Amino acid sequence: MSGHRKTHRDHAKKTQRPLVEDSAIAAKLESLVKPAIIAQEGYYRKLGLRDRILNLPLMVAAVLTLLWRDVAGVRELNRILTREGFLWCSPTQVSQQAISQRFLTFPAQLFERVFKELLPELRKVWDSRKCRPLPESVQFTLSKFERILIADNSTLEALFRKLKSLADIPQGQLAGKMGVVVDVKTRLPVEIWFEENPRASDTKLESNLLNLVRAKTLLLLDRGFYHFYFWQQLIDRGIHFITRLKKGASLEVKQVFSDSYSLRDRLIRMGSGTKKTPFVTLRLIEVRSGKTWHSYLTSVLDPMILPPYVVADLYGRRWRIEEAFNTVKRLLGLSYLWTGSLNGVKLQIWGTWLFYAVERGFR
Repeated sequence: MSGHRKTHRDHAKKTQRPLVEDSAIAAKLESLVKPAIIAQEGYYRKLGLRDRILNLPLMVAAVLTLLWRDVAGVRELNRILTREGFLWCSPTQVSQQAISQRFLTFPAQLFERVFKELLPELRKVWDSRKCRPLPESVQFTLSKFERILIADNSTLEALFRKLKSLADIPQGQLAGKMGVVVDVKTRLPVEIWFEENPRASDTKLESNLLNLVRAKTLLLLDRGFYHFYFWQQLIDRGIHFITRLKKGASLEVKQVFSDSYSLRDRLIRMGSGTKKTPFVTLRLIEVRSGKTWHSYLTSVLDPMILPPYVVADLYGRRWRIEEAFNTVKRLLGLSYLWTGSLNGVKLQIWGTWLFYAVERGFR
């Protein structure tokens, strides 16, 4: 019996026909995205780019069409553009080679700027809607803090070696790492960073977070940010956080707030007093679920500001960023990289998160 070669479904070639363009969704996309594109026309000219056929409006429309209508590749995209056009672009005759080359060279920072221009408008749209009420833990916390943010890193998949541009790249090389910050209230991305080195530690994101986040913000962090010096920097700036306790961590109990069968809430001190591991005063909250104890650390020392069960519920909502990663990678295809060029990877990252943000704005 012959064996079957294992297939990576994210890298399998698409054979299905693209989805038909929906006029209502197309109109909504145009009303949201077109003003952000127009706002970048001055920067487009500043880069010395000519007003050619494959300009910024057409390239943004092309990327959104690839993602939204699940177009199999550039050949099919070119056929759609030639015969019917897409979004705000009328039918246009252009060669497949020209589109392919444009994806390799079109400045990714233009997509980044369109994305960041659009985010404030999407937040306004979200605030203006009569949406489902926020969870009680989130409502309560927002009465004490201005924002609740989740921060995390995600490594991109191995580069797809069937592309000619990847012929000289070692097999299995990853495409890089992206750091993302998501707002718990809206679930919209707040900031995205790209690191070319896929093995860069989470500490690379720490300096970016310190520059981005302002006082009266609560951060939900995983154990990749388990660094006492970073925690103290956050506390010194009036930024608070919730994270998980590492197994076997050394700590000193300073005060007991609660100690019952299903809940322990204590003030503790951690660290060794060195520069890298200074003494940090935190709250350790342990909640029992069945036979398992779940341990949380927070820099919010007053149980009246963040009660124990609020802390536990909030940290459970850190999973929202994992859902965002799953959406952009699996549903929107960021696990299937179009090109191996650094600029091309960045263009796909910003284009995908742009579409994700707009899609979130529809909900």
